[in-house]
Amino acid sequence: MLTNASLKNYRIFISHAWNYNDSYYKLEKMLNEAPRFKWSNHSVPKHDSLDTTTDKELTKELIEQISGTNVILIVSGMYYGHSKWIMKEIEIAQNMNKPIIAIRPRGQQRTPTPVQLAAKEVVGWSTSSIVQAIRQHSL
Repeated sequence: MLTNASLKNYRIFISHAWNYNDSYYKLEKMLNEAPRFKWSNHSVPKHDSLDTTTDKELTKELIEQISGTNVILIVSGMYYGHSKWIMKEIEIAQNMNKPIIAIRPRGQQRTPTPVQLAAKEVVGWSTSSIVQAIRQHSL
């Protein structure tokens, strides 16, 4: 039987917009409660923000955050209002050959084309689908 100590620890960056913290925290809770799943959060939530003042500094910090990850998760419903930074995170992930998984929020049928093209897989808003995709595509 696997114990938490013997599980692989997936290092995950969750791309999200601070205006949509609810989705971020719900996803974080889903991952924390997933059975037989261990992960480390490399995201930048509002309550633990980066100390930057310019776009250049923020880009540098995002590169550092993403560099230590196994996989990037993008909640695709947040894309349209915040595409500049989501596209920057996609670009950073692609430059590092990090797999990207897009997650469609409940009730959403479509995924923005740039996110869909960047993703190894697009999954629905369910813990089992998300965890399965992480296990399948993580480095």
